[in-house]
Amino acid sequence: MNRRSFLAAASLASAFGIAGKPVYDALANEPAPARAGVKKLAMAVDLRKFAANPALMNKCVAVCDKIHNVPKIPDKKREVKWIWKETFSKAFVERENELLPESVKKAPVLLLCNHCDHPPCVKVCPTKATWKREEDGVVMMDWHRCIGCRYCMAACPYGSRSFNWMDPRPYVENINSDFPTRTKGVVEKCDFCEERLAVGKLPACVEACENDELIFGDLNDPKSKIRQTLSRRFSIRRKPELGTGPEVYYLL
Repeated sequence: MNRRSFLAAASLASAFGIAGKPVYDALANEPAPARAGVKKLAMAVDLRKFAANPALMNKCVAVCDKIHNVPKIPDKKREVKWIWKETFSKAFVERENELLPESVKKAPVLLLCNHCDHPPCVKVCPTKATWKREEDGVVMMDWHRCIGCRYCMAACPYGSRSFNWMDPRPYVENINSDFPTRTKGVVEKCDFCEERLAVGKLPACVEACENDELIFGDLNDPKSKIRQTLSRRFSIRRKPELGTGPEVYYLL
């Protein structure tokens, strides 16, 4: 953690009166042990495959936005995003490596909520509008309980949450009536398509892929594709040194 990150975390801890329970605690936050009947859902993003087919990223973003009524707000300072593209150097500031293949370094990276094992956003939410599901580790949002304090946005080190500065519905083209729209003054983010998981489907972005560019599954299942892939491929995660335990892995 650099000095700026440390001071930000210390300020948050002081503001919420949680001295002794820091928002980020790399030493205390060990991976949660596997328990019988409990899943640990995670996603792997294959950077090489996306570099070979960069247009597929746009397809993943588009299908997510359409299904979840994500508004297209032209003002970048007020945009709402669940899954989006970013440059490798901005996504992995501390992990730039001049020896990485140019195809990887110059290609955009797909980003989303990391559904952390130890989510700092959950620690700071005063209304429990965001929480981590015990049965599978998905970090959820309840828009009815969100009071718009944006503490979760300040605590998230990945910029994975968006705030609705205005009514988002006028900015949604062809509203999907099967998924709720949000209102002004609430925070939203990726939820691993929990509505699809409930009926045995994969997240929409994963289903939109063509050749396992995105792999989704249960890390607690030794036979799952994601578990087997991560055991034989080198992967990196965003800011793991903070101890949040991000569950989105990037395959190199």
